[in-house]
Amino acid sequence: MYLQKISILNFKNIATRTFDFHEKINCFVGDNGIGKTNILDAIYYLSFAKSYFNPVAVQNIKHGESFFVLEGDYIISDRKEKIICSLKKGQKKVLKRNGKAYEKFSDHIGQLPLVIISPADRDLVTEGSDTRRKFIDGVISMQDKTYLKDLIAYNKVVSQRNALLKYFAANRTFDALNLKVYDEQLSLLGVKIYEKRQDFLSEFTPIFNDKYQTISGNKEQVNLLYKSQLHDTDFTQLLEMSVEKDRMVQYTTVGVHKDDLSFDIGNYPIKKFGSQGQQKSYLIALKLAQFEFLKQQSNIVPILLLDDIFDKLDESRVSQIIELVNNDEFGQIFITDTHKERTEKVIQRTNSSFEIFNL
Repeated sequence: MYLQKISILNFKNIATRTFDFHEKINCFVGDNGIGKTNILDAIYYLSFAKSYFNPVAVQNIKHGESFFVLEGDYIISDRKEKIICSLKKGQKKVLKRNGKAYEKFSDHIGQLPLVIISPADRDLVTEGSDTRRKFIDGVISMQDKTYLKDLIAYNKVVSQRNALLKYFAANRTFDALNLKVYDEQLSLLGVKIYEKRQDFLSEFTPIFNDKYQTISGNKEQVNLLYKSQLHDTDFTQLLEMSVEKDRMVQYTTVGVHKDDLSFDIGNYPIKKFGSQGQQKSYLIALKLAQFEFLKQQSNIVPILLLDDIFDKLDESRVSQIIELVNNDEFGQIFITDTHKERTEKVIQRTNSSFEIFNL
């Protein structure tokens, strides 16, 4: 699978651009602020019907305009496919595949597998558990439609249960039977989600460790651990034990929506004890493991986006990454950088054909 061509209209700071891409390596070079990352985000949008960087859809429309349109021509198994995503202010987003609109965007997830590696990934280390849950949920959802369906249903039940808890507080009332209806649904869906996450991480973690060792030159040991309240206590029991607290704070305090991942270097949190280079290596290893996992599961080689990949990494680690990319495991790659000479020098070492776009 590869993206043959993209047309961008009124997306972020791009008024109108069309690019014809090489099926192997494509590099965007130019000064900061010129729009290199926005092109990668447009490619990301066609796979996920949302921005990687700004979740507020209307804010991705160019200032002074009322709509944006993204159009991508793909080759998938020697077949041409056209994806169009558009948004007009005051209207719903529209996503079409070969002229037919999707009723549910979730049906599109996983059809065009893609992995992005970006400086924004640092949020996985610095931000709260929600960011790390979204990462594992995103990877699993791309190849497991049932998981995505269960996750959407679970989050809906959490919202409904929270609304009921607020209603109880506002009206100074309580109905245990009514609450139990939601508890039963949460427990049923939550256990399925928990088990899928456990299965996923048992497969994913060895791949991640292998990628990190390659990038670091076997210099450091890292760990990726799944943290969940369900490790020690049954979900139904958790809900029963927390009912008084939930009533007091007016939201659901236990469940798989509180799960987290622990990122460690040695036996210590990488957030506190890892250098910038180690943290970036950790995040790149995570994303390359995501790439490998998706490829194994879908039998489609995902598109790989490398945004500002050479920033804050020493030359040896960059060389290790390029060695990883310099094999047949990878398909189409998009790279952004501010230094044309640096990019050209590194890419030439891959012995792959490439295209450089000066912005």
